[in-house]
Amino acid sequence: MLATARNDPRYVFLWLATAYVGAIYAGVDPRQTDAELQGLIGQVEPKLVVTDENLDELFAAPGELDGPGPATHDDPAVLIPTSGTTGRSKLVTQTHRAYAMAGEGFPAWLGLTEDDRLMTSLPLFHINAPAYSVLGSVVARASLALLPRFSASGFLDSARRHGATQFNAIGAMLEILMRQPERPDDADNPLRLGYAGPTPPEQRHLEFERRFGLELTSGYAMSETPYGTVWPRGKRPYGTLGVPRQHPRLGHVNDARVGPDGELELRNPAVMKGYWGMPEETEAVLGPDGWLKTGDLVTQNPDGTYTFAGRKKEVIRRRGENVAPAEIEEALVSHPDVVEAAVVGVPSELSEEDIKAFVVLRDGASADFDALHDWASRRLTAFKVPSQYEVLDELPLTATGRVAKHRLPT
Repeated sequence: MLATARNDPRYVFLWLATAYVGAIYAGVDPRQTDAELQGLIGQVEPKLVVTDENLDELFAAPGELDGPGPATHDDPAVLIPTSGTTGRSKLVTQTHRAYAMAGEGFPAWLGLTEDDRLMTSLPLFHINAPAYSVLGSVVARASLALLPRFSASGFLDSARRHGATQFNAIGAMLEILMRQPERPDDADNPLRLGYAGPTPPEQRHLEFERRFGLELTSGYAMSETPYGTVWPRGKRPYGTLGVPRQHPRLGHVNDARVGPDGELELRNPAVMKGYWGMPEETEAVLGPDGWLKTGDLVTQNPDGTYTFAGRKKEVIRRRGENVAPAEIEEALVSHPDVVEAAVVGVPSELSEEDIKAFVVLRDGASADFDALHDWASRRLTAFKVPSQYEVLDELPLTATGRVAKHRLPT
């Protein structure tokens, strides 16, 4: 089943029902263009496509949802698009075991109880909200507030209205919240705990906690495995990704190591089965020994924690989303005035990256960046559209004829 998984409780129930009958669920971004959605449909070949248009009909006249029957722990449960959406998307094939283990672990890693109310505005088509917030609230017997989207101006009011005690954040969300106009009642809220991906440096971390009156903890994970690293309970190793996550009942299940080139590698029972229909791409990151190459470069510290050093893979990280440059380049080159295009990530003042496009125009064409931006906007989801453009006479090349992106004037 493929569903445009908007943050609506009905999509949560649809996902759980799909898992219950042993079928495979692919939740995709509802903001996608028709071309992007068609590309994914061609890749997944779903037996059922659910959008907002037929969701109401589905719930108004419920019937039996067919499936292969009860699934085993290692059967595929979810396909998660990680980058690209026009036929090149890497669809992480994640198992029932991975989601169950993530749900069991999250309350233990953070110290959540039935008195908590988890709040998330993260999308249901990623792994964080379903695995940590939804299933974590089930395991902790806590309640859940599912926000339709992230709104910095309304975030604290949402926490107050729902009585939320914990929230999850990714990407630039923390910095965006800090840049909101400061109010004397910012700390007057029910939140006691925030969980985010790599958090700001120590000083900014503490400023966030003081302003909003809560404790902020950090972890690292990915669609390929929700068992990455996390700050140990009661410790605050600022600037690090923490230590390998372990299971609260099963004990030591997760190993980490730094590969020869500095890449973080993980091995645990929650590692994906592979990329759907992409054996070569799977083999490149998941060897026969079970070690997952994360694509992220780290250093290991004497206390067993890991510090992020950079990304080995070219994927651009923008506003909590992974963006494949090749997809953007293809959209730009389809413009009649563009001969070549190269897309890179550039530093953003909101943390993570912005997207810059370098283009080579046909002879006689003028640089109309507004028109080019509009062209890209009609073919790409908003977070993939470049915010910066520059015209070059030619793209720098390596000795083998590839674009030398490291030589672009960023």
